[in-house]
Amino acid sequence: MWRFIVKVSADPAPIRAAAHFQVGHGAIIMNIPTHIKQFWKSFESDIGHDASSRFYESFHFDDNEANANALGDLVLQGQKRATAGLLWSNEKNNKPNPEIGDLSVVTNWQREPLCIIETTQVEIVPYEEVSETFAAIEGEGGGSLRYWREVHWLYFSRECQRLGKEPSLRMPIICERFKVVYPYS
Repeated sequence: MWRFIVKVSADPAPIRAAAHFQVGHGAIIMNIPTHIKQFWKSFESDIGHDASSRFYESFHFDDNEANANALGDLVLQGQKRATAGLLWSNEKNNKPNPEIGDLSVVTNWQREPLCIIETTQVEIVPYEEVSETFAAIEGEGGGSLRYWREVHWLYFSRECQRLGKEPSLRMPIICERFKVVYPYS
């Protein structure tokens, strides 16, 4: 469903941050967080090359533990193959949008790696234009568009509040499709 980069602080609870990327020589360089480095190195060993230039982020879904863990499980089961994010969040945090070929580490709420996903399609559409097909591929609530709209409206409303914006049927949504390329074993 939703993604965010997690930064470690003195407080053990995850907090939102966009601190895992920096600009260098005109390009964006993504830093691989310490808590997933060993998992990432195992992935690179298995594929036989350095894939760090394709690293996008490490994240868990949603803004609460129960949903973060349940959604991660749906990815591992193959039921969830897409996620949606609010473009305004990326803009506010100067975070680049995902691109085809990006690699991300999905974690549970405790920041333990579950798998690595590869972005296969990215489309930015108004909230009200998210399709039934996308909702089905996102795999939540039986894949219905009605369920997708209900739960995402609630989440995006909370996100808008954090950003000081009003939710709208025209708010821009990043619809990202992905495939699992490396499950945790």
